[in-house]
Amino acid sequence: MPENTVTTLLAPVEPVGIADAFAYIRALHAGDIDTACTVADEAGPEQLQRLLVDVAARVFIPVTAADGHDGEPCEHSFLAAALGRLLLELLCHGVCLGGLPGVANAIIRFTENILTEDHGIVGEVLRRLEAAGMEQAMEAHPARHTTA
Repeated sequence: MPENTVTTLLAPVEPVGIADAFAYIRALHAGDIDTACTVADEAGPEQLQRLLVDVAARVFIPVTAADGHDGEPCEHSFLAAALGRLLLELLCHGVCLGGLPGVANAIIRFTENILTEDHGIVGEVLRRLEAAGMEQAMEAHPARHTTA
């Protein structure tokens, strides 16, 4: 079986990477293109692309990973259908999943459609996801964030 993000552990991300990725995501969610462009320019588009894909994996994989129950539907089986609907929605809107806005919008839409049914609290869910990512990054890189 080929290795992928489901079968291998994700490497820890630096806290600044989490901050940059979520600053970009929140800016797009708010429709603030100027801030999104500034974040992308400062972080570097290639680096931000890698960070966004990493964040997407950290958001999507824990939610969509359902235990196998001898091939029988389980309480989490709806996730595959919901994820399929999300991908179809993205494709119908012509979203390029390979670019910065495409990855960030996939995270936003996943949050809207799967993590919450109330579109008004998407910003709060994104803040909680960022806090969880930041906590993981700080635990993985503790020496870089202690005060002398």
